[in-house]
Amino acid sequence: MNFLSRVVVNACAIWVAAWILPGVAIEGNRVVEDQAGAIPATIISYLVIGLIFGLANAFIKPILSVLSAPITCLTLGLFSIVINAVMLALTSWLSGFTPFAFTIDSFFFQAVFAAIIISIVSALLGWLVPEKSSARD
Repeated sequence: MNFLSRVVVNACAIWVAAWILPGVAIEGNRVVEDQAGAIPATIISYLVIGLIFGLANAFIKPILSVLSAPITCLTLGLFSIVINAVMLALTSWLSGFTPFAFTIDSFFFQAVFAAIIISIVSALLGWLVPEKSSARD
């Protein structure tokens, strides 16, 4: 999957998590909303948050995964849910520097459950998006 389709999948997964969980929310930018309308501003907000989440997963998550490999093995992989929740919390913190705010009320309930939901939705949507073929006809 190329990076742009991965951003769209992340945005859809975050939208599902925000739709299901009451403590997860994204606020758009009022300037974008005034210029483009409510629905395009919401779509842009989710795409920007999906981009931030994708960049955090691409650069920081491998480092955390290597550092936490012993505890991940000890918990038979369940600690990876906590790593995903940390990535969501990091995305929430990083979004504070942008005009689009991604908020999570509490780490344990909302972030961990959102990480589970985002993982499931990303896996399902990842199966639907075709892989980019290296050999073209």
